Amino acid sequence: MEVTRTFDLLEKYRDQFKREEALCFKQGGEWKRFSSQEYIDFSYNFLYGIFEAGFRKGDKIITVSSNRPEWNFADMGMSMLGVVHVPVFASLTSAEYEYIIRNSGATMILIADRKLFKTIEPALAATGTSGRAYTFDEVQGAKNWMEIVERGRKCSDSTKKEAEKVKESIREEDCATLIYTSGTTGNPKGVMLSHKNMVSNFISASSVFNLSPSDKYLSILPLCHVGGRMGNYQTQYSGASIWYAESMGTIASNIQEIKPDGFDAVPRVLEKFYDVIISKGKNLTGIKKTLFFWAVNLGLKYKPHGENGWFYERKLKIADKLIFSKWRAALGGNVRIVGCGGASLQARLERIFWAAGIKIINMYGLTETSPIITINRTEKGKVKLGSVGMTIEGVEVKIAEDGEILCKGPNVMIGYYNDTELTRAAFDEEGWFRTGDIGHIEEGKFLMVTDRKKEIFKLSNGKFIAPQIIENIFKESPLVDQIMVIGEHEKFTSALISPNFKYFDDWKTSRNINFADKDDLIKNQQVQSLFTEEVNRFNKRLSTWERVNRFRLVSDEWSPATGELSPTLKLRRSFIRDKYRSFVDQIYMK
Repeated sequence: MEVTRTFDLLEKYRDQFKREEALCFKQGGEWKRFSSQEYIDFSYNFLYGIFEAGFRKGDKIITVSSNRPEWNFADMGMSMLGVVHVPVFASLTSAEYEYIIRNSGATMILIADRKLFKTIEPALAATGTSGRAYTFDEVQGAKNWMEIVERGRKCSDSTKKEAEKVKESIREEDCATLIYTSGTTGNPKGVMLSHKNMVSNFISASSVFNLSPSDKYLSILPLCHVGGRMGNYQTQYSGASIWYAESMGTIASNIQEIKPDGFDAVPRVLEKFYDVIISKGKNLTGIKKTLFFWAVNLGLKYKPHGENGWFYERKLKIADKLIFSKWRAALGGNVRIVGCGGASLQARLERIFWAAGIKIINMYGLTETSPIITINRTEKGKVKLGSVGMTIEGVEVKIAEDGEILCKGPNVMIGYYNDTELTRAAFDEEGWFRTGDIGHIEEGKFLMVTDRKKEIFKLSNGKFIAPQIIENIFKESPLVDQIMVIGEHEKFTSALISPNFKYFDDWKTSRNINFADKDDLIKNQQVQSLFTEEVNRFNKRLSTWERVNRFRLVSDEWSPATGELSPTLKLRRSFIRDKYRSFVDQIYMK
C-alpha cells in the first residue's frame, strides 16, 4: 500500500507485517513485547479516547518520555486525528518545559514516569495544565494514560465513525508535528513538519538502510529527536522489529541481549564504543597487543570496495579473523549497519568501523529538513568516507557564494511556529532553505560539511577559524573527552579541554600517582606536560593560524545534565564560554 501520512504505517503493518515483536522495551528487568496488532489497537483506542475528550485537528499534545512503545501509540493516535504531536526531550529544566507549554499552546501532556513528572510538575502548575497531565507509568497523584485508552475502547460506534471521517480527511501537507530544536543558544524554535516532510524522508532512507522484516533494530536516539523519529519510522516501514535501549548507559548490555542487525547513533556514542575497544587493546600484552594495534592501524587506512588493492584486502581478511570479528561479537555479532547523524563524525571512526564490517551510514540534515539532506550509501560509487554522502532522493543541494549549504525538497519544513519573520529569513529569494552550515561538494556529488556558519570566527589578524574541524582533530586523542576552540577577535587560537578522566585511571596506576580529585589531576605537572605534548603533536596537522596556542584543562565532565552539551550532545558554546569566563580571561590576559 502507498504510505503518504505517518499513520499509514499502521495499515502497512496490518497488510504486510503481522508479527509478535513489533515494538519492544525493557521494564522491570524484562523485555516487554508488543505485537503489530497490539500496536494498531492501542493507537486506535488512543485516537478514540482523545476524540471523546474533545481534541480536534490542530490541537497539540506534548510527550516527555524515554523511548518506549507507548510513545508510538500516542503518536499514531494523534496523527490520525490531525492533532499535532509536540515531542520534547526528557532532559530539560522546569523553566524550559514551561516555555514550550506556553509557546506551543499544548493542552495535554503525556509524561513517562514519576521522576519526570516531579520535574515538570512546577511547569504544569504555572501553565494551568495539571488537570490534563497523564503518565505512562503508574505514578501516585497523577492520571494514567490508560484512562484515555480505556475511554477509547468503550466509545460508541458513532464516535468511531466520526473519528474515522477525520482520519480520512488528513492530507499529506497537514502539519503532523511541532519539534522544538534543542537550542545551543536562547529559547528553542518550534519547527513545523508535515506528513509529507517526514514520510518522503523515511521512505527514501529505508531504501538506503535496506532492513528486512527478519531484522532487529536497536533504537538509541531519543524519539523526540528528529533523527531518532525518522529511524523509528523507516524501521517500521521496512517491517523490522524495534527494540528500545533502556538508556545510554545500558547500550552495551542491551546489544548483547538482543543482538541487533543495526542501530542508530550520534558520533558521541561511536566515540565511546571506540574508546572502550581501544582501552581493552591497551590492556593486552605481547603478540596479542601487537596484532590488535596492527589491525587498528590497518583499519584506519580503509577504503571501501577494494580501493586499496588486493594486498590490502588480503591483510584485512587476516585482521578480520584475528581482531575485527571480536569487535562484532562485542556488538552482539549481527550488527552490519549503523545510522549516524546529529553532529560531525570523525572520518577515522567511519573508516575503522567499515574495516571491521560495521557500515556506518553517515548522514547530514537538520530538524528543519526532517532530517536527512544527504546520506552515504553502501554501494560502490555512492559512498565516500569522510563525507556526509549524496543527496537523498528528491532533495537538491547547492552551495551559496559564501559557502553556505542550501537545500530544496519535500523534506523542508512548513516553517517556524508563530514566527513568520524567522521563517522568511530561513529561505533565500529563490526559495532555497538556508542550513546555516558551511560546506562544499567533492567529485560532483559528495557533500563535505566543514562547520556551522555562525560558529566560524575571525582572529584579530583577519584569519577565519572553523572550530569543529579543529575540535574533531583533537578528539582523536585518547586524552581528550571534549574540547571547545576559542579565539574570536583575539590574536591566536586557544582551547578549553575536558580531559578523558577514564584514561587517567590506568595512567595514574601505571605511574603510582594518586590524585585527591579531578582538580588535583588537571593541576598535576606531569598531566599538564602530557597535554602540552599532545597539543603540539596535533597542531602539526593544522595551519599556523589554526594551531592551539594556549589551552586550559577543566575539571568538569561536560554533559547535557550539567549544561555544556545540548540534548543532542552538541557543544553549547555560549554556556561554556560564560561558565569558564575566568579561564578565557587568563588565556588572553584580560
